Amino acid sequence: MYKPTDKMSGLITSHYKMLFVMSRFGIPLGFGDKTIEEVCSENDIDVATFLVIVEILLEAADYRHIIDNQDISVQEVVSYLKSSHDYFLNYRLPNIRENLYNIVNQDKDEISNELAKAIIYYFDEYVAEVKKHMEYENMMVFPYIESLIDNRKEESYSIDVFARQHNHVEERLTEFKNIIIKYYPAKSTNEIHSVLFDIFVCEEDLFSHISVEDKLLVPIVQKLENKVKVK
Repeated sequence: MYKPTDKMSGLITSHYKMLFVMSRFGIPLGFGDKTIEEVCSENDIDVATFLVIVEILLEAADYRHIIDNQDISVQEVVSYLKSSHDYFLNYRLPNIRENLYNIVNQDKDEISNELAKAIIYYFDEYVAEVKKHMEYENMMVFPYIESLIDNRKEESYSIDVFARQHNHVEERLTEFKNIIIKYYPAKSTNEIHSVLFDIFVCEEDLFSHISVEDKLLVPIVQKLENKVKVK
């Protein structure tokens, strides 16, 4: 379990995927030998909130201890998740699609037109599903949570509704990845392997994102709901 006094550089070099966490909190590189607490303080980030997300993504068994015994910033968790949505919708997924489209065009003499169309169509359908999922959270879930932060609670909605309806969009990306592995015959191995690697990383990143929603957002909002009286 990482502590506030541990070096931020040590965390990143041991677990490079924590770069995603830094990016979504808006923490730049160049922090030298400063501790996690010092880096968070300089960037106006609550260190307990930062560390509980780290522990969840590292699949630490004792992350619940942090949630139960420390004040986690609900607003910072929401900001983190909004930043994740922006990353997936406006950078990661469009970048994968562009690379995929270029490879399919490059290999048009080696693959059937039907397979090429199916690959792009299936990916676009997946992106549309992700967008629908994340826009629901942006338009419904996050405003509801922000109303709780302002000490207002509506009877018509609760975080339990979100938890029950929370579908795991990363599963369809797994299916898409398997289509490429099993049926893509082209010889341009470097290019297709590179985009396939990006899909693997995106799949893991989406799983981590949803873990933060399920394991952190839901329980801390449930605690907040209990504190706010229904109007």
